[in-house]
Amino acid sequence: MARIKIDGVEKGYPEGTTWLEVAREHQGAYEEDILLVLVDRKLEELHKKVRDCDRLEFVTAKDKAGMLTYRRSLKFLLLKAFYETAGADRVKKLIVDFSLGNGYFVKPMLEGVLLTEALLEQVKAKMLAYVDQRLAITKRSMSTQKAIQLFHKHGMYDKERLFNYRRVSSVNLYEIGGFEDYFYGYMVPDAGYLKYFDLVLYQDGFVLLFPGADPKVVEPFMPKDKLFQVLKGSSDWGRRLKLADVGDLNDWIARGRASEMMLIEEALMEKRVGDIAAKIGVDRSKKFVMIAGPSSSGKTTFSHRLSIQLMAMGLNPHPIGVDDYYVNREDSPRDANGNYDYESLACIDLKQFNQDMTSLLAGERVQLPRYNFISGKREYKGDYLTLGSEDILVIEGIHGLNDRLSYALPQESKFKIYISALTSLNIDEHNRVPTTDGRLLRRIVRDARTRGKSAQETIRMWDSVRSGEENNIFPYQENVDVMFNSALVYELAVLKQYAEPLLFGIPKDSLEYVEAKRLLKFLDYFLGLSSEDVPKNSILREFIGGSCFRV
Repeated sequence: MARIKIDGVEKGYPEGTTWLEVAREHQGAYEEDILLVLVDRKLEELHKKVRDCDRLEFVTAKDKAGMLTYRRSLKFLLLKAFYETAGADRVKKLIVDFSLGNGYFVKPMLEGVLLTEALLEQVKAKMLAYVDQRLAITKRSMSTQKAIQLFHKHGMYDKERLFNYRRVSSVNLYEIGGFEDYFYGYMVPDAGYLKYFDLVLYQDGFVLLFPGADPKVVEPFMPKDKLFQVLKGSSDWGRRLKLADVGDLNDWIARGRASEMMLIEEALMEKRVGDIAAKIGVDRSKKFVMIAGPSSSGKTTFSHRLSIQLMAMGLNPHPIGVDDYYVNREDSPRDANGNYDYESLACIDLKQFNQDMTSLLAGERVQLPRYNFISGKREYKGDYLTLGSEDILVIEGIHGLNDRLSYALPQESKFKIYISALTSLNIDEHNRVPTTDGRLLRRIVRDARTRGKSAQETIRMWDSVRSGEENNIFPYQENVDVMFNSALVYELAVLKQYAEPLLFGIPKDSLEYVEAKRLLKFLDYFLGLSSEDVPKNSILREFIGGSCFRV
């Protein structure tokens, strides 16, 4: 008999009972399906047998872990249905390429069949049929060596490369209706949980759409052509250089080519920065370069590197950080949870910012502030600036694309740049490296180094940060002159060395431990890489330290 506490009430369950049976008993108290359970702060799938626990919690698609499980399971269902519908002999590859809006862009490589609306409708109908059948999703474990042999046999060379570097002795494989694959993370028990999705033909592939804030509502697809082109460019570049997934990256490191890889990646980034500078330079009416993007995108370093490129063209740029115009911490607004909402526009002293910028335009001498993130106060230390007729202001901050930030500045004089760390690397062809994970790891490392925050604190406030991005940044990303991808293909191998000790420091009984454990498992796929050869002007230096810029 297993003794289980739910909301402080203890109850016994016979041996052999599964969490699925317990979940069904309590499902009536939840609007959404229970997808996982938290057993004393440890995530477990519903097919597992019950065991003694002091605290059992139910996880639905309303929770982050639940939605990740829903998306992962739905992706598995799509793979099964697509191969079944198009014919396994006609599908060379089906690459889950990158996130796009509230979905995944999927790139099929087909022989003897065309990707059409009709084919997608057939795939969707097949998926819905599996949902109605409640087709079971099962898991089995095998030795890592046998898994590598199996992946090779089925032509899954991306997974074969990935597991050549795994130190674990066994691998969990999932199966649905005879279709078997490896996935990073948990699954739902059967296809009956996966009722809400859509498939939309787009560009040279299609988008698998998920539910959004409401787990039962799939919002219509809104094309984001500029974002797509940036993501596709990065993805295509990775495949050309055989740096498309973690297995590829580990190969480069293991073969002693890490320094060469860094040089190639940094050279490409410098070329892109130079191209943007050239575009700005040909239009001398642009006096304000407005740079914005979500948290930990590397906006500050990018603004400095762009300024250097502009100076190489004979212009005279001046980087200005919007963060330096934060109001004092005690005056900052708070979110619904009572935490400081640093992503809100109300955190910026808009009046002072616009007054300083217009004074600079008028040729006046202005003392610029610096925000002290440790003390939480804006400081003035004699940093004066006067603009001449040839000067350009390079203004960076998460609200840079929002005209409410710069309401006093002439619209026709602005050049807008959206920057984000848009990860082009896959774990393998069916498992994405989430862009948000890369940015979260960047922020964990930087916050610990520059702001005196623990990894637990950074994770705790991450949902608030993400909410702020959805409201204050993403709505403006398509209304820009240029998009810039700041993700470096090698960065997670470097960040691993810095982030792991911080994540291991999170208490196991804390709410943030579940996320810490997930990130630690994710980082375990990567071979570690020393930061010694990371250039001093690299965007990565903004987070790990050692930058030649004031960041």
